[in-house]
Amino acid sequence: MWIQGFSFWIKGFSLLALISVISALEPELGSTRVVFQTKYGDIEFGFYPTVAPKTVDHIYKLVRLGGYNTNHFFRVDKGFVAQVADVTNGRSAPMNEEQRREAVKTVVGEFTEVKHVRGILSMGRYDDPDSASSSFSILLGDAPHLDGKYAIFGKVTKGDETLTKLEQLPTRKEGIFVMPMERITILSSYYYDTETENCEEDRSILKRRLAASAIEVERQRMKCFPDKAI
Repeated sequence: MWIQGFSFWIKGFSLLALISVISALEPELGSTRVVFQTKYGDIEFGFYPTVAPKTVDHIYKLVRLGGYNTNHFFRVDKGFVAQVADVTNGRSAPMNEEQRREAVKTVVGEFTEVKHVRGILSMGRYDDPDSASSSFSILLGDAPHLDGKYAIFGKVTKGDETLTKLEQLPTRKEGIFVMPMERITILSSYYYDTETENCEEDRSILKRRLAASAIEVERQRMKCFPDKAI
């Protein structure tokens, strides 16, 4: 009986250790969130600033400049990737000078041990490992053959149901690409900080508590010192 209990304890400990190792291998998301809005729903994602800092800075700047607005998903390969077109050629709206300057920049290849699994954001590039610009893919399934070859810089945090809708759209084959029959436009985009959002909520709660406290103090004053001001 003791041996069976000890064996169960060892198995449980091994499982916990394995979970801890897996958790340790998963990069930590920063507090920034970006939302792409499409007619099929929103896709929200976060960044891995410690994994690919240069890539994150570049993509986030393009988002802040509104670079991805009116861009589109030119590729939707079910179970593989949904790929956003490069900003320079993918937008339907003209770019201003600041957007254009940022869009043509390339980023050094920041290749890591992070795995390509569903929801991961991975930069597109040409043969040159340092040719990534503004096109990136959202993984729709596991793709181990991409590991270590394309820069991973974030992952989807909300909107997997939107990705599923995109996967169900009619497609056509053009060379190596599986492309949607219709244009899937990024209607607009916005960004926010989860830490700021939490602080706003905390501040709101604190304000309500302070207001309630002030009312209670005034009630007690009127009761005990009706003719005196504190």
